[in-house]
Amino acid sequence: MNEKIEVDIKVPNQTRYLGLIGKIGEDIARTLKKYKGDREELAYHLNLVLTEAMANAIRHANEGNPEKEVHITITILDRILNIKVYDQGQGFDVNALPATPDFKNLEEHGRGIYIIRTLMDRVTYQKHAHGHVLEMEKTLI
Repeated sequence: MNEKIEVDIKVPNQTRYLGLIGKIGEDIARTLKKYKGDREELAYHLNLVLTEAMANAIRHANEGNPEKEVHITITILDRILNIKVYDQGQGFDVNALPATPDFKNLEEHGRGIYIIRTLMDRVTYQKHAHGHVLEMEKTLI
């Protein structure tokens, strides 16, 4: 699979853009002609990880501040899907979250990161010049 796709999106720090970003992920999955897996399943998974990551950036990292923005890059190159969600927040230790969240207690945090970790092959969260970046990677078959 030698397709190369690069998408770079910046949106205001508002949850009303979650559906748009999720739809972009779905559309990308559906256009991968050489992908041998289930494109509809991949579309669902991309929508889910993108909306979860973006919701976390908006609500937690950027603390709902309308003056901030969320920056998303999606790159596919040589069977590697790479998604980066940049926030302008203080950050947190992604490794401090429990491996399996307590789904019975709806007030607990970490379910979104758990979902992302389950669906992606590699997940990191690091500091960058203007905040932090959640990087997610998946090898496409």
